[in-house]
Amino acid sequence: MTSARLGFFTRLLDAGTDGERYRTGLAQVRAAEEHGFASAWVAQHHFDRDEGGLPSPFPFLAAAAVQTERIALGTGIVTLPLDDPVRVAEDAAVVDALSGGRVQLGIGTGGTPSSFAAFERFSDDRREIQAAHVAVLRDAFAGRGIRGTELLLNPAAPHLGGRLWQATFSVEGGRRAGLAGDGLLLSRTQPRDDRQTLSEVQVPIVEAYLAALPDGVPPRILASRTAVVVDADHLDEAWSAAEHGVRRLTRTFLKRNAKGDLRDLARLTDTHLGTVDQVVTSLSADRTLAFATDVAFQVHSVDPAPAITLRSIELLATEVAPQLGLRTGAEAAAELREVGTPSISS
Repeated sequence: MTSARLGFFTRLLDAGTDGERYRTGLAQVRAAEEHGFASAWVAQHHFDRDEGGLPSPFPFLAAAAVQTERIALGTGIVTLPLDDPVRVAEDAAVVDALSGGRVQLGIGTGGTPSSFAAFERFSDDRREIQAAHVAVLRDAFAGRGIRGTELLLNPAAPHLGGRLWQATFSVEGGRRAGLAGDGLLLSRTQPRDDRQTLSEVQVPIVEAYLAALPDGVPPRILASRTAVVVDADHLDEAWSAAEHGVRRLTRTFLKRNAKGDLRDLARLTDTHLGTVDQVVTSLSADRTLAFATDVAFQVHSVDPAPAITLRSIELLATEVAPQLGLRTGAEAAAELREVGTPSISS
């Protein structure tokens, strides 16, 4: 594995009211920073509370910004075809200013077709809308005016054009992200046949991205993975908590019967659950991680109790990361905050 940075990712799915979810999530981000994680990423999901608890990532990241000092704050992702790109640019710029330049802006076309009607858009048009909205974002960040006007982004955010990341499930999407000089976001829910490993599908995407990346532009590749690390005396509790989520993920993601041994289903869904040694062993077999510059761990779809999540954050940083060569600390976080190479399309 290369010397990637350690990251944290959440879909805000802890039990409780919405406010309790957000406060629990903020506590997890604070814990991630305290243990030296370089980045924290939040997902955006509309309408389906069981899929994700956060429809508006920027207010949450603003709250995280004032409760932390070093950790990079990322969107993983903003569903850009559903949002006005000027609003996204403004919100990202405000949080970037508030946080002292810590925003990483992950964007994607979204994976829930039923959400598009509520925004008076058609899912079939998502790629065309995405391309148009990305162009607006790049112009806004680069100070070229917005939608053909002389209006400029306020606050200005010239460095955010170099901190764009594109999420994709396809080789062609990897190529597009590379050509633009953007970062590449890879999901643990990569669509695939259940006979394929995650690496077999994602390594070709990475290779296409790297081949398209212009000379002199350093790669940025983030792999999102599920990992819950527990002490041995909490192992049975963690597997019991994982039962519902792993079986549901098997049915919805792999489209296969979710009966059978839970540990086998966890392996099929790339759910890394166990003690430090067990998680290190299973993650070491993931060939995609050898290409990653950043690895962001989430607890979904295990969804353990908050105390287990906080302990997992600690064990990932103090026990797992050193064995896998994942970097932590202020220097790793600062690398993401530094002014990036401007996007090729900017």
